[in-house]
Amino acid sequence: MLKPTTLYKSVKYTPGFSANLTKSLKDLSPLSFFHDVPINKCQLPSASTSTVNMIVEIPRFEQGKFEISTKIKGNPIIQDTKKDKLRFLPNLYPFTGYPVNYGAIPQTWEDPTLGVDVSFKNEKVKLFGDNDPLDVLEIGDNKNFKIGQIENVKILGCLPMIDEGELDWKILSVSNDYHLANKLNNISDVNKLMPGLLDDLKKWLKNYKLPMGKSENEFGDDGWLGPEIANEVIDECHHRWKLLVNGQLNGQLKENKMPILDNYSLPNTPGFQNGHGSKVVGHTSYESAPIPKEESISHFYQS
Repeated sequence: MLKPTTLYKSVKYTPGFSANLTKSLKDLSPLSFFHDVPINKCQLPSASTSTVNMIVEIPRFEQGKFEISTKIKGNPIIQDTKKDKLRFLPNLYPFTGYPVNYGAIPQTWEDPTLGVDVSFKNEKVKLFGDNDPLDVLEIGDNKNFKIGQIENVKILGCLPMIDEGELDWKILSVSNDYHLANKLNNISDVNKLMPGLLDDLKKWLKNYKLPMGKSENEFGDDGWLGPEIANEVIDECHHRWKLLVNGQLNGQLKENKMPILDNYSLPNTPGFQNGHGSKVVGHTSYESAPIPKEESISHFYQS
């Protein structure tokens, strides 16, 4: 495969904006962020963890609510809408937008038909996935990530978040280019070298929906879990994605819940498209319209 390239349609913070993946600037054949970017999971010999590919959906400090669409062919990254208005994340003091780089691990899927036992309020409860690729949080301080960027990251741990009754794992990671990456291998390392970060991040994840009139998010009793558990979660979600993309879960999901399975690199799967004659239209320039003024205010909550 040639080096994938992200092309942008329109301008960020406008209704027509999207980030679309193509094989290269020379070959504009389409690719899917969800299915065609390899997970590229590699075990690290010097640490009990691994590296994976991350699709950047929301760069650090970004307010726009961008995500890979599982319902549009090619799975572009688009800005979410509510009541026909573009969605922006409220600023939750002292944060501006997202406090970390936020994205997805390609070729993974949190299966809404699979019950997972989680310790919650001193009981074992069975929770089901949110029907999306696994979320991954990158904790480096690179402010220059772009929507649709493919970044290789090291897995450090995970957090079982419960969002409106669904299990929504948050995988913790760090870019291999971050200056502390070689010293960060697990949750203890993060607490030692970046004190306060995980507590603040968990507090933000708990409260960020409050300004929207929604309830707090909740978490499994054990809080942040180590890289061993995180890698097990990634492996299981990669396995469930394989079942999905190979058509082995047909009939188990309602039609309106079924993700788009079209892909351009998996010839033995039901959704394979050869892509001949199809070209991604867009540009490499990364431009933004102004954020609406009413979205720039800060909100205050006592946690």
